[in-house]
Amino acid sequence: MSSPPDAPAEQSPGGSQGTDEDRASLEARNLVRTFGPVRAVDGVTFRVEVGELLTIFGPNGAGKSTLLNLLAGAMRPTAGEIRMGGRLRSHGEVEWRRGVGILSHQTFLYDPLTAAENLRFYGRLFGVPSLDDRIQERLEAVGLASRRDDPVRGFSRGMRQRLALARTLLHDPEVVLLDEPYTGLDVHAAALLRDLLSSLKDGRRTVVLVTHDLTQGMELADRVAIQVAGRFAFHDAVEGLPEGPMDSFYRDVVEGALGGGGSGGIAAAERTGPR
Repeated sequence: MSSPPDAPAEQSPGGSQGTDEDRASLEARNLVRTFGPVRAVDGVTFRVEVGELLTIFGPNGAGKSTLLNLLAGAMRPTAGEIRMGGRLRSHGEVEWRRGVGILSHQTFLYDPLTAAENLRFYGRLFGVPSLDDRIQERLEAVGLASRRDDPVRGFSRGMRQRLALARTLLHDPEVVLLDEPYTGLDVHAAALLRDLLSSLKDGRRTVVLVTHDLTQGMELADRVAIQVAGRFAFHDAVEGLPEGPMDSFYRDVVEGALGGGGSGGIAAAERTGPR
């Protein structure tokens, strides 16, 4: 059931007037999600401005995918709140879901349907205008235009991933959430994805990218977070990262957050939070 309509917004999403809070495209405040005794997301607070790309790194089991599902409105938080464009959002709100595109570990594609039919089904759900043109544009962007009429059952893992990305972007969302988008992609497909991600940095969109690949994750990042045991052990603008190899800093932060005594973990944790 949809939530009651929001109170009147102080500022339309992505607007250039108003307070700093109004201009924040995506914001989490003390976000918590528990599963029984496990705090998968444990008090996460951050803000990403319009036009920025936040990359979230972290070990397996850190709660990164759960966090993305919360941000997408696909999962209800145990505590805390999420704001888009300065407006408080409620779980299940239709307007919220329409403004977000998420690529998760599941592709949500239908094997008997062709690539174009999968996108057409999804586009009709969202009322995408000029749908046939949009489908062609998205298939070209992910390098699958020549396979538009082929059933998805014959697609490789990488091709499915690319088609799922086309589905994620079909309704032109203002907030894009990507969970390990490079999984299963060959070198050529990964280059296509990087170009596509670069095109999303158009000044009117916010992107949150979860990845284990430090190199790919840093290429387009404006902000970086390292999530460990449900918490952000580090969160800052790229300019706030210390000099030196990113992999060494990452290990220090993770070990420090887990009590392993890494040389930079405690200091990094003290810098956690938007600047």
